[in-house]
Amino acid sequence: MLKRKIEQQLIDWKNTPDHKPLIIKGCRQCGKTFSVLDFAEKNYKHVVYLNFFENPNYASVFAGSLDVDNIVMLLSALLGNSAVFESGKTVLVLDEIQECPEARTALKFFRIDGRYDVICTGSLLGVSGYGKDPRSVPVGSESIMDMYPLDFEEFLWANGIPDTIISLLQQHLDNETPVPEALHNRLKELLLQYVVVGGMPDCVQAFINTRQMNHVLQIQRDIIHSYEDDMVKYAEKKDKSRIRECFQSIPKQLSKENKKFQYSLIEKGATGSKFEGSLQWIEDAGIIIRSYNLSITELPLDGNAEKNVFKVYMRDCGLFVSMLEDGTQYDILKGNLFGYKGAIFENLVADIFGKMGRKLYYFRKDSGLEVDFVIRYKGACTPVEVKASNGNIKSTKTILNHPEKYHVSSAIKLGDYNIGRADKLLTLPLYMAFLLKTP
Repeated sequence: MLKRKIEQQLIDWKNTPDHKPLIIKGCRQCGKTFSVLDFAEKNYKHVVYLNFFENPNYASVFAGSLDVDNIVMLLSALLGNSAVFESGKTVLVLDEIQECPEARTALKFFRIDGRYDVICTGSLLGVSGYGKDPRSVPVGSESIMDMYPLDFEEFLWANGIPDTIISLLQQHLDNETPVPEALHNRLKELLLQYVVVGGMPDCVQAFINTRQMNHVLQIQRDIIHSYEDDMVKYAEKKDKSRIRECFQSIPKQLSKENKKFQYSLIEKGATGSKFEGSLQWIEDAGIIIRSYNLSITELPLDGNAEKNVFKVYMRDCGLFVSMLEDGTQYDILKGNLFGYKGAIFENLVADIFGKMGRKLYYFRKDSGLEVDFVIRYKGACTPVEVKASNGNIKSTKTILNHPEKYHVSSAIKLGDYNIGRADKLLTLPLYMAFLLKTP
């Protein structure tokens, strides 16, 4: 069974006094249902489980009075002995709650009542055109937790890398000392495997069980097809084709020298007025993440972001690679990436930073000055260059040489290196990106 970080987050939620009903949001097939049910079985005497997607009739329970006693009575009649409600010992799991807006409205009443815990999952909460809105969103009566596909650290756990090794890596980062060669080479190998496998649980499990990349690729492409089916099934009629066209343009967007998202690459002459809503739909579904250009390299980053100038990355690097032509997985594992390697490794770092909960930013000026990412690290604005090979970092050097203009005192270069420092520039192996914590 794959170890997930959300397990500890759920335990922390349960141990918080007077905790509210919980909604776990995330893209389809990222492991929400499995993790919630596993946690529920381990931590409660009774688990009452409703899946509104598989059993639409369950929605009728919430169609009338939302009084908790009334809901409990109806569920007991509907589910029989499998629905046991005992104060303080029962958790109600509402799976795919976006299919039943009234159930979300009911969270307010469960919060006031307080006898039973409630955990909900949702895949397409808030996307335009999906179902109906709740009669009343229970503001102040629910907690929301984001869940992503496995991140790189969870992938390391799945491949037998223990926390002691991860702590050792952190020590080397803190002390800026090189990682021992054998461990360094093993982690480089695992990173390339993560690039092609990504973090969708079914893909990771298939990789661990079989090591057959063709099997992993088929699962990934099935997931991509299911996402495209969602776009056709759930989006508003006028947006259906636009959303798919927007989604399918992502590899083309990232292959361009100027990776700023360009609506004209979706359709010749297209503008944001036609496709902005489509892009927002895909983002709300948890499939992509945007990186915004900064007007200046200065904290706070969000305050200096240009909301109309951005790049788009897939939230999961494995799914991104699966959208490329056959043979790309082999090329990545062998290191033969040619012109596309920049896009692949940028998406890798976007995957890692995004799953850490970071918002993404980059810096580009019309003069040609460009830095792949800019993060808050150790309380300072820090440029991060991503180099799949020994590329130049002219832009970063320019920024470091003019602190009076760019307000930056240090930078990080991620690439095929071990740990090293040259004055204000810290060089790190790509696999250490997940250790660049927010504080």
